[in-house]
Amino acid sequence: MILADKIIALRRQRGWSQEELAGQLGVSRQAVSKWESASAIPDLERILKMSQIFEVSTDYLLKEELEELEISADGGTEPEEGGKSVSLEEASSFMEQKKRHALSQAIAIAAYTLCPVFLIFLAGYSELASAQITEEAAAGIGLVALLLMIGVATVVVVLNDAKLEKYEYLKKGNFRLQYGVEGIVKKRQEEIGVFYRTCVAAATFLFITAALPIFLVMIFLGENDFFSVIAVDVMLLLVAVGVFLIVWSGEEWSACQILLREGEFTPEEQSRKPVFKIYWCVVTALYLGISFWTFDWHRTWMIWPCAGVLSGALRVILRIQRDAKE
Repeated sequence: MILADKIIALRRQRGWSQEELAGQLGVSRQAVSKWESASAIPDLERILKMSQIFEVSTDYLLKEELEELEISADGGTEPEEGGKSVSLEEASSFMEQKKRHALSQAIAIAAYTLCPVFLIFLAGYSELASAQITEEAAAGIGLVALLLMIGVATVVVVLNDAKLEKYEYLKKGNFRLQYGVEGIVKKRQEEIGVFYRTCVAAATFLFITAALPIFLVMIFLGENDFFSVIAVDVMLLLVAVGVFLIVWSGEEWSACQILLREGEFTPEEQSRKPVFKIYWCVVTALYLGISFWTFDWHRTWMIWPCAGVLSGALRVILRIQRDAKE
């Protein structure tokens, strides 16, 4: 018995019309009609809602081989060897949690990019003849603001990670999806795909054009130190907006990729992650160290595009090494 037949049978058992079922699920009668004719399938939220109003497990709704309402006490199945069995409820809970903290996570990650903005501005302002603040005071206030932003952002990231700690096994790929869950997750991925790709495209545009304010100042204002500092701040702001868009749109997308073991969550990519975590930590340390040492912020930004190119080369080298071993 397929899902369409089960919806018909369960609806008729309760004596409901298609309109009555549609009303309880918050959809149109035409949507229910399509589900029952097998020309469309319900999304994850509707599957969960149906399991509640019909008082059956999602396992029963999704598994074609279950003809009778014979379900285990927890509504799940025994996991296969080598991994945990992930039910639709658990997959849904994971995706919902990722979606719920997407905004706070995006703001926190963007704050890491923005944290030196106030320090850079005060450093440039203090060098003006009309400035009423010394360079030492400007550096002190700027550093306090920088450390506060980093501290708050880190607390937010740590708290968000703590909420997802129980799903850590998913990131390691040590699981299997129960029958029917993969199709529901793929459908959800398709639904959010346009939004995610639009945000990535916008972020890519911002990353590419972020250096334009610096070039415009150089062209029209020449060696104007204060406006060069403002241009650097604008560049960091554009980059931060790009980072925000990617993280904000990417949280639920990454949840789908984790569950489907796609993209950076394939076994191959997972084996490379420790290398790239170390790499970007080293790049960040070099950027901050050189920038604070020289206070030449309108030039040290070039470390990032260079690091991006080198990361691509590193990926190729790791792939060649893996292929050679195989």
